[in-house]
Amino acid sequence: MQQNGAAGGRSCALFPLLGVLFFQGVQVVLSLEIKADAHVRGYVGEKIKLKCTFKSTSSVTDKLTIDWTYRPPSSSRTESIFHYQSFQYPTTAGTFRDRISWVGDVYKGDASISISSPTLKDNGTFTCAVKNPPDVHHNIPVTELTVTERGFGTMLSSVALLSVLVFLPSAVVVVLLLVRMVRKSAGLQKMSKSGYKKSSIEVSDETQTMKRHIDESLHDTRRVTC
Repeated sequence: MQQNGAAGGRSCALFPLLGVLFFQGVQVVLSLEIKADAHVRGYVGEKIKLKCTFKSTSSVTDKLTIDWTYRPPSSSRTESIFHYQSFQYPTTAGTFRDRISWVGDVYKGDASISISSPTLKDNGTFTCAVKNPPDVHHNIPVTELTVTERGFGTMLSSVALLSVLVFLPSAVVVVLLLVRMVRKSAGLQKMSKSGYKKSSIEVSDETQTMKRHIDESLHDTRRVTC
C-alpha cells in the first residue's frame, strides 16, 4: 500500500512538470511568426515585390537568416534564390540570376525581396523562411506568383486616365471663361437697353483682359501636357 501511495504521489508530481514543458514547447513553436501574401499578380517587364514579414520574441542578431526558395509550376524541384545573414546574397545562377533585390529591413521585421524584369517563366511558388536563434520553429508561408502580359484594356484605361488628368484643368478654365462671357453679355444687354454705351477705351480694356485670360489658359494647358 505504501508503494502504491508513493507511485501515485510521483505521478501527481509529474503532471505539473509535463504541463510546464508542454506550455514551454507551445511558446517555442509560436515564438516566430511569418506572414506573406498568398497570391501576387505581376506584369511582364514590371518589377514585382514579394512581401514577407516576421515577428520574433527574440532580438534580431547577426545569427538571423532569411531564405527564399522557388518552385516552378507542376514541379517538385526547389531552388534557392536568396539568402540573408547580416548581408544579402541573391542568387548568381539559374532563372533569377541578377534579378533578385533585397527590399526588406530585418530590424523592422521585413524580409521582402523584389524581382526585376519578370517574365511568364517566373510563374510558380515562392517560400520565405526566417530563423532567429533561439527562435527557429515557425510556419512556412507560400506565395503563388502569376505573371501576365498587360492587356489592351488595361493600357487603354491608363491612357484614358492620363488624358483626364491633362485636359480636365483646361476644360474647367474654358467653362469659367464661357460663364464669365455670358454674364458680361447679359450685362451689356441690360446697359444697352438702359441707353448706356461703352467708350472705346473700356471696350479695348475688356478685349485685352479676355485675350489675357485665354492666353493664360492655353499656357496652363501646355504646361500640364508637358
